[in-house]
Amino acid sequence: QVQLLESGGGLVQAGGSLRLSCAASGRTLSTYAMAWFRQAPGKEREFVARISATDSATYYGDSVKGRFTISRENAKNTVDLQMNTLKLEDTAVYLCAADVRTFSVYTYANPNRYDYWGQGTQVTVSS
Repeated sequence: QVQLLESGGGLVQAGGSLRLSCAASGRTLSTYAMAWFRQAPGKEREFVARISATDSATYYGDSVKGRFTISRENAKNTVDLQMNTLKLEDTAVYLCAADVRTFSVYTYANPNRYDYWGQGTQVTVSS
């Protein structure tokens, strides 16, 4: 079992920045591919970013590319999401997820690929 806990959400004005963090209890996150998704009310879960386990390659959803950065903080055993130039449409619950399998039929942007999820942290962007 991998237990994930997100933190860092809050209320921010459009154009501002937030840094989210995902921590794991009892597991070393550097051994897993990790991702951030988000879900707004009434909408499907949307892929935000992923960082690979082997080479720390990163991937981003089109709506956040160039504004968000996913990174590993191995000393803290966290995976962080730096969010800059926030927009109203970034408002959502942000969830981190762990991909512990070596093979999956799902693409990395598909939530079904991920085995463990945190509870989420709310990000609200105001005008």
